[in-house]
Amino acid sequence: MRVLMIIDGLPGGGAEKSVVTLAEGLVAQGHRVSIFSLQTACDYTLPEVIEYQIIADFACSPWRKLTELSRRARALDQAVLASQQRDGEFDLVVSHLHKTDRIVVRSRALQPERIWLCLHTIFSLGYLSQRKGFFYWLKRHKIAALYQKRNIIAVSHGVLNDMRRNFKVKPSQAKVIYNPFDVAAIRQLAEATCDLAGQNYLIHVGRFEPNKRQDRLLEAYAISGLQAPLVILGKGSKFMLHTLKALAKALDITDRVLFKTFTTNPYPYIRHARMLILSSDSEGFGNVLVEALICNTPVVSTRCPFGPEEILVGELSSGLADLCATSLANTMRKIYRKPPVISYFHLQPYEIATISRKYIALVKK
Repeated sequence: MRVLMIIDGLPGGGAEKSVVTLAEGLVAQGHRVSIFSLQTACDYTLPEVIEYQIIADFACSPWRKLTELSRRARALDQAVLASQQRDGEFDLVVSHLHKTDRIVVRSRALQPERIWLCLHTIFSLGYLSQRKGFFYWLKRHKIAALYQKRNIIAVSHGVLNDMRRNFKVKPSQAKVIYNPFDVAAIRQLAEATCDLAGQNYLIHVGRFEPNKRQDRLLEAYAISGLQAPLVILGKGSKFMLHTLKALAKALDITDRVLFKTFTTNPYPYIRHARMLILSSDSEGFGNVLVEALICNTPVVSTRCPFGPEEILVGELSSGLADLCATSLANTMRKIYRKPPVISYFHLQPYEIATISRKYIALVKK
């Protein structure tokens, strides 16, 4: 079976990583996979058996924005037709990320019934929360029109429900398929050398951006009274980093907070941590929570829309906190003293083989 993944670049984010992992999982099950990227950025080493094409846009005319979607759809069609003439038609096409979706739905070379648009984020929060009046209405209308009567995959039930409730979208077909994780590969990477091994510390892994709410994390850590150092492993703007360091100083916890530059392999740091903490305002899924569980590290997360509540189920739900620093601090203390038992039962829904089969089942139906 031929599968085509289309995405707006592979610069290293959560959605991009999921695409690469899924592609590798499908290849392992004997399927032929192509990845078409709409930008040159790629932070991953892809197996040679995966057809990888860059369909970048270098238009520089003053009107390039007005014609971008149709122009890029034509370029995509040229690549699709050439690939299909060479190796046969694609049985399944999955588009990832909103800008990519806007281009893919304009394709004339791909059969609409074979296209699935994968939603990785909470659209009402990501695209509407900062808009008001006419601009709110316009963006909401455009999103609703794009996804109406399309085949949709959502990375969590919350993401799909958000599209249905807030945009009144009625998909042609809709499936919730969680992000895939190569459990064995992650555990192997987690065995790498770690300069903090043997030390008692807490960890947060995430980009420095407002939605991740590292400010709430620092406030909760100060309230918790926990003396184990807090390691913040992330990347982002120098301004955000400076702001967070200033807050740590104001909270008088500078001597217990360690800011470390993000590494391509964070798993050794996660594996040796006493627990991992997520402090976000929203998460379409929450990859780092599953990655921590794979490393057998207990997790604490805000009960934010929507992913964490779907991941932290059963005994793990004791790690959920309300969206405030005090509740997060109380939950941190509770899990620190009595961490829940993590079993394979908690990981099986995200195993790469399980998720790959769910994607292939889209074609069989």
